[in-house]
Amino acid sequence: MAVRVRIEDVAEVAGVSMKTVSRVLNREPNVREDTRLRVMKAVDELKYTPHLSARSLAGSKSYLIALLYNNPSASYLMGVIEGVLEACEAENYHMMLCPLEDEDERIVAATEDLIARSRPDGLLLTPPITDSPALLQRLAELEIPFASVSPKVQSEVIGVAMDETRAAFDIVTHLASLGHRRIGHIVGHPAHGASGWRLNGYKQGLERAGIKFDPALVVQGEFSFDSGVLAATALLDLKQRPSAVFAANDDMAAGVIRVALERNLRVPGDLSVCGFDDTPMSSQIFPALTTVHQPTDEMGRIATMELLAAIRTPHSGQMVRVPYTLRLRRSTGPLQA
Repeated sequence: MAVRVRIEDVAEVAGVSMKTVSRVLNREPNVREDTRLRVMKAVDELKYTPHLSARSLAGSKSYLIALLYNNPSASYLMGVIEGVLEACEAENYHMMLCPLEDEDERIVAATEDLIARSRPDGLLLTPPITDSPALLQRLAELEIPFASVSPKVQSEVIGVAMDETRAAFDIVTHLASLGHRRIGHIVGHPAHGASGWRLNGYKQGLERAGIKFDPALVVQGEFSFDSGVLAATALLDLKQRPSAVFAANDDMAAGVIRVALERNLRVPGDLSVCGFDDTPMSSQIFPALTTVHQPTDEMGRIATMELLAAIRTPHSGQMVRVPYTLRLRRSTGPLQA
């Protein structure tokens, strides 16, 4: 049976104290570069792996962060999770998933229970939980570090966000450039900041193209496939149906394509459809979906790194803006006479 390498062994080989080894492994500041390199060389030579439970007992940290979520789009969430796991693995941290209810009171109570039981070093908030006033106030009272993914108010928190209004503007501009004048929009879940940003981008795109806003062409959705089906049914039942539909996410856009094909409408010949997020499904369905690539995995990774920075040095970390990319595929085409 192999003998487990201990932190004492690393300290002896590197010629430093165990406390110095711990500081190097925890990436704490004020460690000389030559000392850090000596310790890391010893770690590599001995193939030392820090034992998370021992690290927790040795200090006040749990080396655990909790990802709080309540999002109907599984593909969006999985993208974020992949990025969080990548950052955690690189920084010797563990991640736990915490699904929460809709109501503010339940969110706060569940989060308080989580903190008491698991003692995470910090929290990652995903939309719409990012915008729960009651939770944000309680976290401030508890003074626990947290980072947010795509919060409505970005000036007071750390994390990551994207210019979703501009991205939606670009999508509508693309549709207008193809000759479409009746462009429908399926709004996302009302609790999400992203829904408002994308609706604003839709309106701004219409204005730039000289198209009058028609509230009859805007239908409420919930970021789910089923809500996309219901919204598409309402839009396509209009006496003057739209020639194009911009859904606020890919799941709802897939629902639009389903309803269109059930009605023997050609996509994009009779109806152009586009979404948002660029989930794996968007390139797997037929026709492949025109959408906005939101780098959810990179956003999860960045939010985690900002959170870890705040854990190590209180009041550090920042709000990082990431770029987007339009993915122009076969679900959109020129307006047919």
